[in-house]
Amino acid sequence: MPPGVPDRVYPPVIAAAKLMFRVLDLRITVDGARHVPATGGAVLAANHVSYLDFIFAGLAAQPSRRLVRFMAKHEVFEHRVSGPLMRGMHHIPVNRAAGQDSYRQALAALRAGEVVGIFPEATISRSFTVKDVKSGAVRLAAEAGVPLLPTAIWGTQRLWTKGRPKHLTQRHVPVTIVVGEPVAPTTEHDLRTRMQELLDQAQERYPDPGEGRWWQPAHRGGLAPTPEEAAELDARR
Repeated sequence: MPPGVPDRVYPPVIAAAKLMFRVLDLRITVDGARHVPATGGAVLAANHVSYLDFIFAGLAAQPSRRLVRFMAKHEVFEHRVSGPLMRGMHHIPVNRAAGQDSYRQALAALRAGEVVGIFPEATISRSFTVKDVKSGAVRLAAEAGVPLLPTAIWGTQRLWTKGRPKHLTQRHVPVTIVVGEPVAPTTEHDLRTRMQELLDQAQERYPDPGEGRWWQPAHRGGLAPTPEEAAELDARR
């Protein structure tokens, strides 16, 4: 966010989201929020299973009184409803045809002491496992000299995910967010491995095992496509 510019949009959006969570009685659990630094820049790198992930990932920074600036595809910023909100919250548009501009904006935000949220898989994982990750999160953390926070989100796919009907009014859905210890920027493989470990933890602790359910990964007895099947589905789109 530009220095001296107040956050007038973000706080009321958070308040509205929390009100909706209470109305729906979502069972939200956040583990590891203490790892989000109270000051200074950080890269929060989360897995991606739902169109709503950025809303829930931001909750991890609330105990530290931080606002996360998420990198999101530029089409979201062009929508007549979401666009003004995304710009007002000072999120960072990502245009894959001009990725360097987005990278520079994110780097500037980190150097200014902001927490930047990234979904390194770039797209939603239909298999509900961690796909191969892009290099941006690791590169940004290394160049800005800030901690990299691997993060897992689980349960949000039950509300709205790729290829499934929306269930935005479904009540009592458990949602788990796990923030891992800060890691020194290393490689994309290392980041993916750590994100999958955290996702495994979130799935193991989840109150509904979901065996035979569409929203559970195949390797846990669910009906979600395998990573190979998910890749084929993505290739058809």
